[in-house]
Amino acid sequence: MTELDRSKTEAFAARMTSVLNSAALALMTSIGRQTGLFETMAGRPPSTSDDIARAAGLDERYVREWLGAMVTGGIVEFDAAARTYVLPPEHAAVITNAAGARNIARFTQYIPMLGEVEADVIESFRHGGGVPYSRYPRFSALMAESSGLRFDHLLLPAVVPLTGLGAALERGIDVLDIGCGRGHAINLLGRAFPRSRFAGYDFSEEGIAAARAEAQGLGLTNVRFAVRDVAALEEQAACDLVTAFDVIHDQARPDAVLLSVARALRPEGTFLMVDVRASSELQDNVAHPFGPFLYGMSTMHCMTVSLALGGAGLGTAWGEQKALAMLGEAGFTRVEVQRLPDDPLNNYYLARKA
Repeated sequence: MTELDRSKTEAFAARMTSVLNSAALALMTSIGRQTGLFETMAGRPPSTSDDIARAAGLDERYVREWLGAMVTGGIVEFDAAARTYVLPPEHAAVITNAAGARNIARFTQYIPMLGEVEADVIESFRHGGGVPYSRYPRFSALMAESSGLRFDHLLLPAVVPLTGLGAALERGIDVLDIGCGRGHAINLLGRAFPRSRFAGYDFSEEGIAAARAEAQGLGLTNVRFAVRDVAALEEQAACDLVTAFDVIHDQARPDAVLLSVARALRPEGTFLMVDVRASSELQDNVAHPFGPFLYGMSTMHCMTVSLALGGAGLGTAWGEQKALAMLGEAGFTRVEVQRLPDDPLNNYYLARKA
């Protein structure tokens, strides 16, 4: 029997202790996000737990215990003599809405949601198959919140210029967003470019209903939404721009989706595919800053939802190499991979057929 390296064992025990503490801190961060505690504390001078709870409209005893996790987790600072708490501005810049697309706190909300299907995923480990999308009732809302921050901060000032289609959108073109969710991206574009025509497709009736409601509230007449299977688009050479924001890796039939997109585009059209920035090779992702999160999300949602439909199960970290290969197989002969400094999680693929 190989003798244990005691120092290595102790180091790993410390690592696992950190994992346990970080997991609890992620749950507490999710609560802080959902209750508005971070927004309440941002820019606020040192305050007692009673003052913070009153300002947030919450129960003081729960707020005080939550603050204990925040202090021991190094997120909030505590003055023991004055019994006051403060959220440093440097921390607020990472976990409040002021951070825009870089708000890390919004991602922690996925952790408790994924925990709700742990038993289902374990059954899939034992028997194969997957967990259907219907078992994630909160996913649509969480995704809309997460992507909404990115769209609000980046879509018009950064993503549109990246495509080089700003002038064309001003003149008027046909745009389709596949897997549009609650349609916020299309509605933002529709309001900014009234001469262009926009459509959004998704298989979620709830998401499409929300998209239509937002469009109606904005008084938009140049957008439309429909419940559709994006692997079987009816459009033939009808679009100048097709967009897919964080949806291709979730698809049951991603190859069919990409072929449908290629058929839907006009000869000089552009496909903007925004998807996770990673390598297709595990060894290249060892140093990825979000590596465990990506593979964890994949196991608990992205991969298993696809497998539940008998799909490919690409997974969240399908990677740049696989993405480029599949785009090529779909007929996209020119593909550029762009990145935005304020979106560290995604690649922006600009794909054209000619």
